[in-house]
Amino acid sequence: MLYLQSFVCNPFSENSYILYNENKNAYIIDPGNFTQNETDSISNFINKNELQVKGILLTHAHIDHVLGLQWAYNKYDCPVLLHPLEKEILDRNPMTAQQFGFKFSAFSGEIIFVDENKTLILDDDELKVYFVPGHSPGSIAFHCEKQNFVISGDVLFQGSIGRTDLYKGNHEQLLESIRTQLFVLNDETEVFSGHGNSTTIGFEKLHNPFF
Repeated sequence: MLYLQSFVCNPFSENSYILYNENKNAYIIDPGNFTQNETDSISNFINKNELQVKGILLTHAHIDHVLGLQWAYNKYDCPVLLHPLEKEILDRNPMTAQQFGFKFSAFSGEIIFVDENKTLILDDDELKVYFVPGHSPGSIAFHCEKQNFVISGDVLFQGSIGRTDLYKGNHEQLLESIRTQLFVLNDETEVFSGHGNSTTIGFEKLHNPFF
């Protein structure tokens, strides 16, 4: 069985997640920790629960979702998994940081490219990978069918969708991704987004103003 712990990080109020199971194996998803307190909160949770981090999953590589990526990689010595189309976004982050007025070093470490339709295995648990571009070119979502939840990154929010005015964003592509990849999930599926509160597929199909 999988358990999910969220942490609100950095000035963008980004949701970072730790996904773990009863065997104490875990993934870190979108490490956006920026301050020492945020980093301590994540590492203390991992230490307290005696978790073994097996990988770092990125729904996408916008800077607010990777501010703690180098720290997580160095500390837990495990690969970073992302869609190949997102590598360019990851590589652009030092330039993006300059636009926000701070310095940020390019990521250095092992990257494993994950294509759509891949299934990630964590002991007896499975996460299906869905390709949901539009907010960024290589956005992916992680769906646990058995437990009825999806980690959507910045694709779908409670009552909203991801912005598409950033580099290589595409509004129509984003809407199509949500319709064909997320809205086909059953209505009870809980959606854990990259910002804000969780929601459900059924609620968004009925109430999201973009549809």
